[in-house]
Amino acid sequence: MKPYIYNFNVNKEDIDFNGHVNNVTYLSWMIDAATKHSAAVGYGYEKCLELGGTWVAKSHNIEYKRPAFENDELQMKTWIEDIGKILSTRRYELTRPSDGALICEGKTEWVFVDSKKMRPMKIPQEIIEGFKNT
Repeated sequence: MKPYIYNFNVNKEDIDFNGHVNNVTYLSWMIDAATKHSAAVGYGYEKCLELGGTWVAKSHNIEYKRPAFENDELQMKTWIEDIGKILSTRRYELTRPSDGALICEGKTEWVFVDSKKMRPMKIPQEIIEGFKNT
């Protein structure tokens, strides 16, 4: 499926005691990317709630390749690798455009759940089509 891409800058609060981006910040950026992508295709949090569901993470995987530093401009690319009945696998690629460095790669398995019962539910077909058609 078509990737969602955007650029952003590393802020001072993203930096840890080693002088580079904190490991947990990458996870936060991945979740932010998933949220932005979903909203961009018309199926953000509020729309999912209207359909009776919400996304919860089953697993996250991040492979760090190079460090990123304060004031770096980074480019996040995310896309749906696979979408099934209740589970969606999303991939992430974070690069630094100034030197072409691959900063990290990631993968998250998201489960669609009933927002009231918090039990897995079938992903509505319109959400699936929304990701496929954009």
